[in-house]
Amino acid sequence: MISIDWYLALSAILFTIGIIGVLIRKNAIVIFMCVELMLNAVNLTLISFSSHYGNVDGQILVFFSLAVAAAEAVVGLAIIIAIFRNNLSVDISRVNLLRW
Repeated sequence: MISIDWYLALSAILFTIGIIGVLIRKNAIVIFMCVELMLNAVNLTLISFSSHYGNVDGQILVFFSLAVAAAEAVVGLAIIIAIFRNNLSVDISRVNLLRW
């Protein structure tokens, strides 16, 4: 059986990759994918602790978190498409929503 340490290490690596992607990249779609990667890293942590302690509360929380993430993905992609239609680019350094 795989120890919980390996799951937590994998989750930390995924979360770190997500943070680095959000801080470095300028493409809105890539940033959105990195945020989703961080969310999945947290879900992996919840699942691993839930399995380790024999409690299903963490797994139920992950189920609801995935449902909210699906709704967030729909809204986020709709916003990205709307920005792309106005600017013809998804580069966040070129987006200025406060401009008339």
